[in-house]
Amino acid sequence: MTSELDAIKEMVTAAAAAAAEKQATDVIILDVAEVLNITDYFLICSGKNDRQAKAIADEIRRTIHELGGTPLRSAGEDLGDWILVDYGDFVVHVFTQEKREYYQLERLWSDAPKLEVVERAE
Repeated sequence: MTSELDAIKEMVTAAAAAAAEKQATDVIILDVAEVLNITDYFLICSGKNDRQAKAIADEIRRTIHELGGTPLRSAGEDLGDWILVDYGDFVVHVFTQEKREYYQLERLWSDAPKLEVVERAE
């Protein structure tokens, strides 16, 4: 079982790195396994605008596809201000800064531990 959890953690960290490659800001991974029974991790990040948010989501999809992952569902691509990509074991939330401040998912799930994310060097 540990190897399955390691694989999930590896994928969500790869998704976070992909987001950082597209200059996403405030990239965080929340371990929600203990507080939610529908997924293990939330990856939350922001883009400056809807166009960048779409580019971030596309890069995450490409990266996870290369690792053998396929999204179960996704939503929000049409507007681009909150794009959700559900991989089952983890869910990606790509926001514009304005929508992220409005919905404040980090505050909603503040009891969940955060995984360390290494930001891209400038």
